[in-house]
Amino acid sequence: MKVLFVCSGGMSSAIVVNALKKEGEKKGQPLEVLAVGTQEFDSEVKNGWDVAMVAPQVKHRFDGFKASADEAGIPCGIIPAQAYSPLGGPALLKIITETVQK
Repeated sequence: MKVLFVCSGGMSSAIVVNALKKEGEKKGQPLEVLAVGTQEFDSEVKNGWDVAMVAPQVKHRFDGFKASADEAGIPCGIIPAQAYSPLGGPALLKIITETVQK
């Protein structure tokens, strides 16, 4: 599964990307995860992603990200703050899987 993750940047984004990749490997679901900034999202979302996820730090801009994802034909969701941690891999994968299935 290809996951596009829009975030504000910084170490926490790298932690989420790594947690997702490791959890996907554990579950036998290899994930391709790309973290992009808010400025890159609109152009990157059109490049064949399975799902777009929004970090809690930028959820105030969710409607705009959702509109771009809808235009690209992919589901879009928000990662809740409580799942956004180095140990959040299982919760993150569950949220992403549920978003894709909607």
